[in-house]
Amino acid sequence: MPSATPKQNRLLASLPDSDFKELQAKLQLVEFPLGASLYESGDSLEHVYFPVRGIISLLYVTANGDSAELAVIGCEGMVGVSVFMGGETTPNRAVVQAACDAYQLPSRDLKAKFAKGGAFQLLMLKFTQALKTHVTQTAVCNLHHTVEQQLCRWLLLSLDRLPRNEIQMTQELIANMLGVRRQGVTEAAGRLEKRGIIRYARGLITVSDRPALESACCECYAVVKKETDRLLPV
Repeated sequence: MPSATPKQNRLLASLPDSDFKELQAKLQLVEFPLGASLYESGDSLEHVYFPVRGIISLLYVTANGDSAELAVIGCEGMVGVSVFMGGETTPNRAVVQAACDAYQLPSRDLKAKFAKGGAFQLLMLKFTQALKTHVTQTAVCNLHHTVEQQLCRWLLLSLDRLPRNEIQMTQELIANMLGVRRQGVTEAAGRLEKRGIIRYARGLITVSDRPALESACCECYAVVKKETDRLLPV
């Protein structure tokens, strides 16, 4: 696999050269395995992360241990928006959903750069708007759409952030991400498999027919993708 570079992240790649060079020396490449936690609820955020490979999932965990995914972030974005929004901490968890390489930047450096305004500040605000749309649409989807539609949305958003048409994830973990019962995910995946849209074996989901997957999905995937592509350079 080719060596990772900061400009594999869409945000860093779209910065003017002067802004990028100012941050480049402070960026450090870190590798996270599946399941690693970048931060827990209430943690003070010492660093932010710009993924270049893999997926990071933002989760809300209830007092009794139940969880639901709020958004997924890959090479299109960054993890740690609360740092420049003034919060310093967040009630969410950030967990690696697919083995991830990311560039780590100290929070103090991000805040200093953000405070200068200009292109970097505007880009961070645009990403925050895209992330807000993602979180809001996830809430709408979880409330109004079927488990099968939610699963299709989750698969499509994950595939957009991975190099192949397959995802390593058990149905139990997917159920935790969606905040639904495992049986519901099993039944929904079974229906998609019978229609030849996906194949599932030993925790590996392979999407065989992406157009059919998009047709089976609700509008939520398209809303998130359209807003992300509108706000952030490809």
